[in-house]
Amino acid sequence: MSQVSLVGIHHIKIPVTDLARSAAWYERVFGFRATIEFPDPDGVVRGVAGPLPGLGETLVALRVNQQAAEGCRGFDPVSFGVQDRADIEAWASHLDSLGIRHSPVIDATVGWLLVFNDPDGLELHLYSWAKHGIDQTDRPGYGRAAASTS
Repeated sequence: MSQVSLVGIHHIKIPVTDLARSAAWYERVFGFRATIEFPDPDGVVRGVAGPLPGLGETLVALRVNQQAAEGCRGFDPVSFGVQDRADIEAWASHLDSLGIRHSPVIDATVGWLLVFNDPDGLELHLYSWAKHGIDQTDRPGYGRAAASTS
């Protein structure tokens, strides 16, 4: 693998059932701004993409796909990074101000975590880069070092 490499994440595609509702929600919560539209052959726009503040060049795409959105309900395909517990608490306050239900601050595997759902029930995670130092290795569902495969 020495001749191939990755340079980041180009975009994250999120399936939605109602494009207008989801685009408005992601704008209100994250500051999403659609800069690209994806019309189907019939001319109806069924997807948009754009940046989220703090993600650099990585785009977030919202694409209408009823079956995928329903299949992802309750699943957490992406965790957005924040710096530390103070940022997690600030996000909790932000979500409270918008009337969006969320988990309490969770001492996750290595950092702090906040969990909430988008309008289609996709579970979104905000996870801190800062580590809390709590050893969670014996807790079911928490991560631990992978066993060596070599």
